[in-house]
Amino acid sequence: MAVWDDLTGQAEAIAIFRAAAERPGAVATLERPETDTDAPATAPSTSSSMTHAWLITGPPGSGRSNLAFAFATALLSPGTAKGDESTKRLVDARTHPDLTVLSTEGVIIKMDSVKEAVARSQYSPSVGRYRVVVVEDADRMVERTSNVLLKALEEPPERTVWILCAPSEADLLPTIRSRVRTVRLRVPSIDAVAELLIRRTGVDPAVAERAAREAQSHIGMALRLATNAEARARREETLRAALGLTGVSSAVNAAARLLAIAGDDAKAITIERDAAEREGVLRSLGVEPGQSVPPALRSQIKNLEDDQKRRATRSLRDGIDRILVDLTSLYRDVMMMQLGRDSTIINLELLPELRRAAGACPPATTVATMDAIALARQRIEANVAPALALEAMLVSMIRR
Repeated sequence: MAVWDDLTGQAEAIAIFRAAAERPGAVATLERPETDTDAPATAPSTSSSMTHAWLITGPPGSGRSNLAFAFATALLSPGTAKGDESTKRLVDARTHPDLTVLSTEGVIIKMDSVKEAVARSQYSPSVGRYRVVVVEDADRMVERTSNVLLKALEEPPERTVWILCAPSEADLLPTIRSRVRTVRLRVPSIDAVAELLIRRTGVDPAVAERAAREAQSHIGMALRLATNAEARARREETLRAALGLTGVSSAVNAAARLLAIAGDDAKAITIERDAAEREGVLRSLGVEPGQSVPPALRSQIKNLEDDQKRRATRSLRDGIDRILVDLTSLYRDVMMMQLGRDSTIINLELLPELRRAAGACPPATTVATMDAIALARQRIEANVAPALALEAMLVSMIRR
C-alpha cells in the first residue's frame, strides 16, 4: 500500500508532493530577490519541482501533519516515492535516523528545541536520499525563535528538506514565508472523513458520519468522537448546557461545568500517556515498580513532571477551544434554521432544541451570540482567566 493511500480529501496537494518525491537528485533552493527581503520567493517553474523547504497550511484537522509525514516517508524510502513499509514504520515511530521532528505539547516551541533541530539538519543523510526535518505547529514559535529557524532556511545543506506545518502563511514571519514553497490544504468533505474513519477503525457507518459531521471534518477530532463514547457524551452535554440558560446564576453554573468538562476531556487524553511515560522513564533508569526514586534521579523525574504539566495546560486550553468551536457550530445551526437552510445542520441530534432556539429570537441576536463566542476565544488566547471569559460569554447568551 502506498503511503499516500491513508490520506483523504487532498488530491491536489498529494499530487504535488508525490511528483516532487519522485524527482531524483539534490533539492533546489528558493531564490529571494535581493532588493526586497519581504518579497515572495521565486518558486520552481513546475508543480513537480523539488525544493529544500515546504510549508503546508490548512485549517485545523485538515491533515497537515499526516501529509507532512507521508511526504517525509516518501523522501526517506529507498528507491520509491510510494513509501517503503519499513520506512513508514520508522517514521510513524519517529525513530528514522534521517528524520527530525520539531513539535511541542506546550504553549510554544522552545528555542533550544529549534537550535537542536537546526544542528541536526546539517548532518548528511545516513541511510536515505535526504535528511528531513518536520516542524509541526510552526506557528507556535515566538519571533526570536523563528529567526533561528530562518538562518537554517537561508543556508540549507544540499540534501536536507524542511517541512513546516501551520494554519496559514500569516502565522509565520514574512522572511520565513519567502524561503518556503507553500501548499494549501482544503477542508475535506464529511463523506471523505467518514470513509477514512471506517477504513481506519471499522466503526459503524452511522457513527462515522455523525463523528465527521460533528467534528466539522476535523480528522483528529472525528477519530476521537468515533471511537470514544464519553467524548461524544461530553460534547452533547456542553451544547445542551448552552441551550438551557435561563438567568445569570445558570450561566455562572454552566461556565463552571464547561470548564470541568474541558478538564475531564484533557485528563482523558493525557492521563494514560503520562502514566506510561513515567513508567518508561523509571524503567530506563533501572527503578523497579513500587521502589522509591533515588535522590540522584529525582531531577529527571521532576523534568518529566514539568513537561507533563505544560502539556496538561495546553490540553486544557485546547479542550476549552474545542468547546467554543462546538458552541459556534450550535449557533451556526440556529442561524441556518432562522434563514430556512436547515438542510446543512451539523448537530442533527439536537434538532428539536435547535428549532425552539431559532424561534426564540431574531437572527441578529444569534449573530451577537456568535460574536460573544469569538470574543471569548480571543480573551482566552490573551490569557484572560477561562472561567471569567466563559461566564461573560454565557451571560451575554441568555435568551429571554
